[in-house]
Amino acid sequence: MFVIGAGGTGSQVITNLARMSMALQALGHPGLHVTVFDPDTVSQANIGRQLFSETELGLNKAVSLVTRINCFFGYAWTAEPQCFPTRNFSGESTANIIITCTDNIRSRLTLWKFLKKVRKENFSDHSAPIYWMDFGKARQKDRSSLGRYVRKVLQPSHRNIFPCLKWNVITEEVGLCKNQGKGIGPSCSLAEALEKQDLFINSTLAHIGCDLLWKMFKEGKTLYRGVYVNLDTLKMTAIPV
Repeated sequence: MFVIGAGGTGSQVITNLARMSMALQALGHPGLHVTVFDPDTVSQANIGRQLFSETELGLNKAVSLVTRINCFFGYAWTAEPQCFPTRNFSGESTANIIITCTDNIRSRLTLWKFLKKVRKENFSDHSAPIYWMDFGKARQKDRSSLGRYVRKVLQPSHRNIFPCLKWNVITEEVGLCKNQGKGIGPSCSLAEALEKQDLFINSTLAHIGCDLLWKMFKEGKTLYRGVYVNLDTLKMTAIPV
């Protein structure tokens, strides 16, 4: 599994995945292996809204977060202090599930172009990209959504459940190209960051989105592939498969 972005949402998602991996192992699952990509360093503005402390100021976010998780849980997760994909990155080493938690649209479009080049119809190995989960970036309302990148995945037959053969990824559902220059962007202080994005929108999206993944792993199925969250009205709308 790849997680791209270890900031406001990413730090919450990665921590949830660490807890999820431990729970899956308790149920007999081998657990998760996660690689985190982020070129940014921890700044004073990150303290309080993101899961970093003052002792980590100046450190790379991906390295700092993964090191802490590995020490706490005894994992061997990896950190890449760079963007994904890089110019020299080949499709031979991707992941079945890619999660984007970045603060700009351009990174999602770059990933989409890359994935189209490395699309595999044979997805039987751990490095073939199959699912792309995206967490949005807005102030008070946003969405987390899961899409399936490969054109078709054979599903087991069931008398009461009719599998959906195609799930659109975020770039196929939202007109990102029109707004590719827009994004949250960095902030100089916590107060300025809170003007752009409220305190609990990141953790709310992270918990709901990871709960969707948890049910997929635990039960082998899901009736929903995403959710819209509005903290202004305290409403949540599920996206059916």
